[in-house]
Amino acid sequence: MNDVAEATVEQGLTALPTQHLPKSSFAASERWLRIAAPFIVLALWELIVRVHLLDQRFFPAPSMIVEDFIAYAQSGQLVTDTLTTLSRILVGFFIGAIPGTILGLFMGINKWVRAFMDPIVSILYPIPKIAILPLMLLIFGIGEASKYSLVAIGVFFLMVINTEAGVRQIQQIYIDVARAYRIKPLSFYTRVLLPGALPNVFAGVKLSIGVGIILGVAAEFTAAKSGLGFTIWNGWQTLQVERMYVALVMVSLLGYLLTALLDETEKLLIPWLRP
Repeated sequence: MNDVAEATVEQGLTALPTQHLPKSSFAASERWLRIAAPFIVLALWELIVRVHLLDQRFFPAPSMIVEDFIAYAQSGQLVTDTLTTLSRILVGFFIGAIPGTILGLFMGINKWVRAFMDPIVSILYPIPKIAILPLMLLIFGIGEASKYSLVAIGVFFLMVINTEAGVRQIQQIYIDVARAYRIKPLSFYTRVLLPGALPNVFAGVKLSIGVGIILGVAAEFTAAKSGLGFTIWNGWQTLQVERMYVALVMVSLLGYLLTALLDETEKLLIPWLRP
């Protein structure tokens, strides 16, 4: 009797229609939602300003920001300021990233170098890098060198820490094999350690780009007469709030484009990490 009842229940369950949302439909909806979300936020922002729930002196409507963006771009100054800031960030980045990566490789493989440098890095890294801007201005003046050095210092420590961590995560068997074949020192660092540490190195690069943008823009607040940071600071001083927002948007886009470029570069150099 029980067997008959169980069979009847099983038949009933199998007969019930299975309802679920198709994966393709959900993926399409999610994609459209991601595209629409920023525009929905901008539309709400515009509406709230137009009905005077937000003070447009501090939060100008997106349409007002777009108008100023067009005027800023047509004058040619937008491109000039963006390229100026970008050049300062990239020059400072390479000045700090190259020696930082090299030192990280040495610290990761050599315990004596690590023992000597670890306490120095631990002492200096927590210092807010923007706090040493007055020192950089004192040493290098208000020229480009002070901005390059500030970005470079911030990038240097991130690359040292991430590269060292990447080297120490390499499986010992690879290092032993390289040493067994008596590979030349330069090849050992460039063909064994660096490729093995690349995932961590790229993590450090991505962090460094973000920090470099922050420090580069901050340095332009008081030590420059051009660039996006100068535009933000000058907009505050002269109450050109729309121009401040335009510069902030450009800084955000700059970070997004550099990160996207790094993502594509990472896929090319580290294909084995592709999902």
